[in-house]
Amino acid sequence: MWRLGVGRGMLHHMMREETSAGAEGTADFGFRRVAAAEKAGLVRRVFDSVAPRYDLMNDLMSGGIHRLWKLELIDRLHPRPGETVLDIAGGTGDIALGIIARRGAAGAVIVCDINRAMVEVGRDRALDRGIACGILWVCGDAERLPVASGSIDACTIAFGLRNVTHLDAALAEARRVLKPGGRFFCLEFSRVVLPALARLYDLYSFEIVPRIGAVVTRDRDAYQYLVESIRRFPAQDELARRMEAAGFEQVRYRNLTGGIAALHSAWRL
Repeated sequence: MWRLGVGRGMLHHMMREETSAGAEGTADFGFRRVAAAEKAGLVRRVFDSVAPRYDLMNDLMSGGIHRLWKLELIDRLHPRPGETVLDIAGGTGDIALGIIARRGAAGAVIVCDINRAMVEVGRDRALDRGIACGILWVCGDAERLPVASGSIDACTIAFGLRNVTHLDAALAEARRVLKPGGRFFCLEFSRVVLPALARLYDLYSFEIVPRIGAVVTRDRDAYQYLVESIRRFPAQDELARRMEAAGFEQVRYRNLTGGIAALHSAWRL
């Protein structure tokens, strides 16, 4: 775990001990079914491999459009001074740094990611930009967040929910840590709603993206998994229903770029 500019008192208040939980059955790992207990390790190895060039790959794969999607999330979040925001699976810090740029250093952003290599990249990016306070960097599991119940004003997760082993457990954890009146935002790849775009997107995803990954990160399999994981992720309406089942209210979503991505939002009331 790394801390940047958050005092021991806040850390003690926000953190709690993680409890172990056994995983039963199987889970999707791309188009493969694997033992549920193995998925987190497999996903961790994917991101260990691509972490140093993860941000470059995002720019190359999307032509920079992912940055516009993330700005949309931050605009909808509308972070306020003094709020504590938890960015789950926050990895290399795009959302956290965007919040700091939008709001300034007042308040705190907690970046929680299960992958240490990704957190290290994000921490170093922040330091390179001269940001040495206002962000707390934590290694932790989205299904067992090391954060106290009812302590967070808003939760975000961008392109991370499809990588968890138990999606419903991760949604329940996000709700648990939110204060009453807290906001939840999930930005994720979704189902393309325009047939012509869908055909082009499939061709690009399966034929081009893994080749770019092979050249840039020297790991074609990692980006084959990422493409496949998108297809396994619930469609917009199903994810909205599962958010409601987790206890969220006023669930909404907005398609971005024809449904290539979708931004879901909800409240804990």
